[in-house]
Amino acid sequence: MYLTTMLGNLLIILAVSSDTHLHTPMYFFLSNLSLTDICFTSTTIPKMLVNIQTQSKAITYPGCITQMYFFILFAVLDILLLTVMAYDRYVAICHPLHYTVIMNPQHCGLLVLVSWITIVSLFYGTSLGVYLSSAGSHHSQSSATASVMYTVVTPMLNPFIYSLRNRDIKRALRLVGMAAMKEPIVFGLRKCL
Repeated sequence: MYLTTMLGNLLIILAVSSDTHLHTPMYFFLSNLSLTDICFTSTTIPKMLVNIQTQSKAITYPGCITQMYFFILFAVLDILLLTVMAYDRYVAICHPLHYTVIMNPQHCGLLVLVSWITIVSLFYGTSLGVYLSSAGSHHSQSSATASVMYTVVTPMLNPFIYSLRNRDIKRALRLVGMAAMKEPIVFGLRKCL
């Protein structure tokens, strides 16, 4: 599931960045959501996989704090980007004649920047304090299952839900695939002639 999450979201980012037809606010926000989903799952899943492999559940205090920092950061960023995407669709549907004026590149960049900033200043400090001061320490099977659902399954399904059923994304992925077949890529860099 982790590899599917990474591959699906990376394909969305690649398709949006390589196809100029997809350089619109909707796809700009979608590629940011894909990047956030990659980061969100990467904060916990690698450590979880190591724990499963080694049969150890130990984590250092600094490791726990760091993991919680990034987990909360990307979880809230995910929520805020979904809110920004909803606003984008609202403007597109309710004000179609003014859409390009309202959702210009500067405004889109500002919306993403503001999303990065309700995380650091407002939510993060309070939620980290609440989490660290929590006295409850019991772990049940149901809470572990719920954790896997929102940390792995949801980010894995986001590419399918938001984009892979979209004909513009499918066209861009075909173009990316054809370009990769024509010109070999070595270690992420174009092969020098």
